[in-house]
Amino acid sequence: MRFILVLTALLAGLTGCTKTPHKGPDRYRVQFETSKGNFVVDVVRGWSPIGADHFHELVINNFYTETRFFRVIPGFMAQWGISGDPEMNKKWKVEIEDDPPGVSNTVSNTAGTITFAKTSAPNSRSTQLFINFGDNSRLDATGFTPFGRVTEGMNVVMSINAEYAERPSQERMTNEGNSYLKAEFPNLDYIKKATIIP
Repeated sequence: MRFILVLTALLAGLTGCTKTPHKGPDRYRVQFETSKGNFVVDVVRGWSPIGADHFHELVINNFYTETRFFRVIPGFMAQWGISGDPEMNKKWKVEIEDDPPGVSNTVSNTAGTITFAKTSAPNSRSTQLFINFGDNSRLDATGFTPFGRVTEGMNVVMSINAEYAERPSQERMTNEGNSYLKAEFPNLDYIKKATIIP
């Protein structure tokens, strides 16, 4: 099944020591400026405290600037979160602990929710994210805890280019960055920048 692919997604070069993120706000909004237009994510820390804190830390450190949507599967999700700068990938070679499934018991992997990707191993979330295109609630009990939801621009998210499906090599992305993607997958949509909305 397709969701198994997320569970086993390679995080080559992005795995390392487990870290505790700084504590972020209880609620905050992030605007993504992309090659397809803008969308906004509302983050609720209570849904996934560790995930929300880590996401906040990555955004304020500009990790997602110029990152490509490298895995887009219609009806399932759009995934990104490997930096186009290999040095940035080395810097953020960390993993965070899992949040308990159903922390708030009020959120599920449904259309528009944003969640960290991980492998089948515990505590393997790092920098990769995905936005659900539909009802993927089967992921809820396996460590995929949503920490936010797209509240503006879901039409932009749904229009992200899916022509390459999941062909880009995550290992090459990690080690070679955007030079590899621009040469072999030139039509990938990408994030220009992600910023906290005051």
